[in-house]
Amino acid sequence: RWRRLYDRIFWVPPNCRWDTDAPPKFSMPLNILFAFAASFTVANLYYSHPILNILARDFGVPYAKVSQIPTVAQAGYAGGLFFLCPLGDLLKRRPFVLSLVFVTATVSIGLCVTKSFEVFSGIQFIIGFTTVTPQLMLPLVGDLAPPHRRAAALSIVVSGFVLGILVARLLSGIVAFYVSWRYVYWLSVGLQYAIFASLWLFMPDYPSTNKRMNYFKMLWSMLVMVAKHPVLVQASLVALFTSSTFTSFWTVLTFLLADPPYNYNSVDIGLFALIGISAMFLMPLYGRYIIDRFVPWFSVILGMFWCMLGICIGAYTGSFTVAGPILQAWFLDIGLQSSQVANRSSIFSIEPKARNRVNTVFMVCVFCGQLMGTSIGAHIYARAGWEAAQSYSVAAIGVALLITFARGPYESRWVGWRGGLSIFKRDRASADG
Repeated sequence: RWRRLYDRIFWVPPNCRWDTDAPPKFSMPLNILFAFAASFTVANLYYSHPILNILARDFGVPYAKVSQIPTVAQAGYAGGLFFLCPLGDLLKRRPFVLSLVFVTATVSIGLCVTKSFEVFSGIQFIIGFTTVTPQLMLPLVGDLAPPHRRAAALSIVVSGFVLGILVARLLSGIVAFYVSWRYVYWLSVGLQYAIFASLWLFMPDYPSTNKRMNYFKMLWSMLVMVAKHPVLVQASLVALFTSSTFTSFWTVLTFLLADPPYNYNSVDIGLFALIGISAMFLMPLYGRYIIDRFVPWFSVILGMFWCMLGICIGAYTGSFTVAGPILQAWFLDIGLQSSQVANRSSIFSIEPKARNRVNTVFMVCVFCGQLMGTSIGAHIYARAGWEAAQSYSVAAIGVALLITFARGPYESRWVGWRGGLSIFKRDRASADG
């Protein structure tokens, strides 16, 4: 019986089978499918954000304790990134991705029915651990897209990633206001099974890139990469600090808007997700005409400039006008997306057959940063309020800028500016300039 179930789940339709002589081409519909899958799997991490105050009331716990829910989800995601994502360089990606989506969808049913805060938190950790599909899609796009169009193709998947975050917050706030927050998670279960069906029907059966490599050697090789590639370390440290500002903002924003002087309900808080839609649609064009044209180093600095601008506006006006957080959300989305796409475009050039492991190193730092931002933001807000919590974000972007300026766009060593300062690519066909 189990064998029959296995054969049905992993049976490959004729249109998805790999043909070495005529492999499936990377097309826009496939790019959009990967973006769709990234969108509604990453949403699992963010459904709780606009309803933390409702969860605190229903489970009978204080704000400081309920803020653990996004924290444990991010912790699980970081664990999945480190232990599961490297397998993308070892296993065939179609059965691997399908297994993860199916398990995540099934485990999510527990969130819909549990009445225990501890069980809810534990299931969130497990779901975070298995919700790594987007991070398997991004290296795959890096493998398949032409180098001179890599940033544009990655931007589409990243836009889907951001859409999932926005939709999660929007749907969660609206559904929880009109019915019960449990329906949010039933909707999540349905969407994940829809992703499973879509990928089963259309995802090509790409071959493994490293069939003979040992799993533990793969884990060790990531540490070797960190010691070997300065650009990977620089990109990862920048991502650590910039991503912490994102979760710090969205975690404490719920508390700011739910309390005086705003007293917004969950629908109003969820509608804040709409702010990022314009940023999401802008990113593919931004990737093609800015990131693909200039060296990644310049695009990273430009992205952090947008982040700093938005944070400064929101931090020091948000306590008395809602315009501050609105502008902060928009600039933060633009800045964070563009800097991460530029960094990925750069690091995916260093070891073509190890892109899942390269992405794992990068994303472990991203989600350690998000974990740090969620925890620090919530604790600072509880003790000193909105302005102090966002002042932490100003400092984090400042540190990220120092790390970026420590190493120039063409420097091959750990520190310095050898190779010049030109922001234009010397080789237009390359991804890293």
